[in-house]
Amino acid sequence: MWEKLDNTARIEKLRGIISKECGSDGKTELPPQTKEVNNHVHTSYSFSPYTPSEVALKARESGLMAVGIMDHDSVSGAQEFVEACAVAGVASTVGFELRVNADATAIEGRKINNPDTKNIFYMAVHGIPHTQIEAADGFLRPIRKERGHRNRRQVEALADILRAKKLPTLDYDRDVVPESMAQEGGSVTERHILSALAKLLEAQWGRGEGLVRQLESVFGITLNERVGGYLSDTHNPHYLYDLLGVLKSNLLPQFYIGPNKDECINVKDVIAFTDSIGAIPAYAYLGDVADSPTGDKKAAKFEDDYLDELVKTLGELGFKAVTYMPPRNTTAQLDRIMRLCEAHNLMQISGVDINSSRQTFNCSEIMDPKFGHLIDATWALVAHERLSDKNRSNGLFSAGFRDSDQGLEARIREYAVIGRSMYEK
Repeated sequence: MWEKLDNTARIEKLRGIISKECGSDGKTELPPQTKEVNNHVHTSYSFSPYTPSEVALKARESGLMAVGIMDHDSVSGAQEFVEACAVAGVASTVGFELRVNADATAIEGRKINNPDTKNIFYMAVHGIPHTQIEAADGFLRPIRKERGHRNRRQVEALADILRAKKLPTLDYDRDVVPESMAQEGGSVTERHILSALAKLLEAQWGRGEGLVRQLESVFGITLNERVGGYLSDTHNPHYLYDLLGVLKSNLLPQFYIGPNKDECINVKDVIAFTDSIGAIPAYAYLGDVADSPTGDKKAAKFEDDYLDELVKTLGELGFKAVTYMPPRNTTAQLDRIMRLCEAHNLMQISGVDINSSRQTFNCSEIMDPKFGHLIDATWALVAHERLSDKNRSNGLFSAGFRDSDQGLEARIREYAVIGRSMYEK
């Protein structure tokens, strides 16, 4: 297990794997790289089967040219990630994801892109200059602390549910924290709580049809044929992740406690900090869900009814980008968000979040020529991070650009050329 190694040991292990797979005769056994990119991969520093080094390896084995880290409330895996990508021969981008409140904005009080709580929404911070990773960690540390307090209360509420059903209970420090990398600066999320619960239920009932029956009889959870098949298969390599998904959909609402405003700070404060370190604040577009292409969201309405107003507000607040995931949305939704981004001069960034071993790092949709601008945006992020390291005035959205007559689209193309040339060297 790579996560039991320190980051230096993980980098050395990766170096050995890459060297072995390339072969002593110089003929690589790794698949050829395509133009494909993915800017939204979680690591074990939030919730994922993969350490930062393993993300770099999986990205290379999947043929990606570039991959971006996007952990919840944490950048503690970023330095290892950057070094690992360099070893693996994959370009890297650095960011984090967090939830913010919309107080004192035009969208205050609305359901935005968060299924659980009105007035709270997800945003992503992309393109963090590597010299600013430590500053980002300092900014996120109190947010993780507040989240920890809430996590503890949630585990206590879950323990009451388990106790009432005469099942063993969970303890936050004993069972949940060890599922995470909290001691190394990682975050603890609801998925870590559910991971600990999945292991508890597996230990109690075993795997297979017996567990499926117990889920229905004890928790009233009826599984569809596909998921029931996954959990009936005792040799399923993704078993715990599949069980976690069932618990997230069906049991989490019973013990979920919403965050306070010390954990989900105001969006304006996040944008101000992001600007101060030369990073790029991005809204995470979700869109109304009917028949989710990825099957991970129940039918629900989010921001589509007022999307025109929302995107206008994003520009007014100082957002510089919108990030979205092509597999999640319909063609009509994608066409609309792209049109609105162009109208409001917002950069478009893409990626597909990876937090389960069942997911693939590939996103074939991005290879469609209509999404070529998303590939350029990734290379522009690569250039932005590295140029900003040397001089903040070289950033993609620096004051020099704002004072010039150059349009955003041309600026991104220019930086994409620079980013590709950096990688080729």
